Amino acid sequence: MTTLHEGYAISDVSIRTGVSVHTLRYYERAGLMPRPIDRSSSTHRRYSDGDVNWVVFLTRLRSTGMPIATLREYTELVQRGDDTAEARLELLLRHRITFVARLEEMQRSLEVIDRKIELYTEQVATR
Repeated sequence: MTTLHEGYAISDVSIRTGVSVHTLRYYERAGLMPRPIDRSSSTHRRYSDGDVNWVVFLTRLRSTGMPIATLREYTELVQRGDDTAEARLELLLRHRITFVARLEEMQRSLEVIDRKIELYTEQVATR
């Protein structure tokens, strides 16, 4: 892995974050990085620790089902600075409500699966 002062190559970031190189490039093109990624003299991307942390954060938000458009909105708010903290809070609170509702629905679905497993377990045991 490259040293901190040089930054991380895109392949290193991919390994560290579990995000494909293709997706990392997409995040950059889609405006999901709060600042431009530095480039080495050979024009290769060089990610900072902050960039890596941001990618991890984006990945967590995506895993909760946050749409790309909402990620972009959040990133734009971050780019505008600390004066947008209230708007960022509101965006995350709205997303949390949506995510919790999805979790509750998933829990209900899991209960249905568990009931079916219980029924089949009993059926198989009585054979």
